[in-house]
Amino acid sequence: MDKLVAKKYNLVLKGISQKALTEHYKLYEGYVNKTNEIWDKLLTADRTKANATYSEYRELKLEESYSLDGVKLHELYFENLGGPGGMPVGLISHMIAASFGSFEAWKEDFIACGISSRGWTVLCFDPIDLKLHNYLQDLHNHGIIVRTAPLLVMDTYEHAYFIDYGTDKKGYIKAFMDNIKWSEVNKRVSLWVDMHNL
Repeated sequence: MDKLVAKKYNLVLKGISQKALTEHYKLYEGYVNKTNEIWDKLLTADRTKANATYSEYRELKLEESYSLDGVKLHELYFENLGGPGGMPVGLISHMIAASFGSFEAWKEDFIACGISSRGWTVLCFDPIDLKLHNYLQDLHNHGIIVRTAPLLVMDTYEHAYFIDYGTDKKGYIKAFMDNIKWSEVNKRVSLWVDMHNL
């Protein structure tokens, strides 16, 4: 496997400090490094001793999903920040209205999902029912809905907000909403629409 390389982000956000972003980047880089370490160990793990109760191979594969999802979710998160927030434009605006009735109804549900989540809040597109859904993930590798495409990702772990907001999670979520880069969300929508000829 090719080694992962941490992406560089130079975000300047409203309501989320450079100190918080710097510490958050370090955490993301740790997931990149840990995923590479796991992949190295998988090269020599004894597959003949694989066991569902305990084996080195099982533990590596289990933690691979946690660590790699930690990489991918953080990349989606950082990449959908740095915009003006506010009302979405383009295709995502129409999809939100069709799936939730209005932007305000979606926003209320997304914020409630974020307050309820211990890990991640993700707006996903489901190519089966052709609708958008807000999903809660308490861990990187728990709560992912199979065959859905993540379009907007919000980190709701304490590390994302505690430096700036202490226990005021609502304050952090407001800052997140004020920094959404809807152009990135629309890019993700277009990718999925093109891939599935929808």
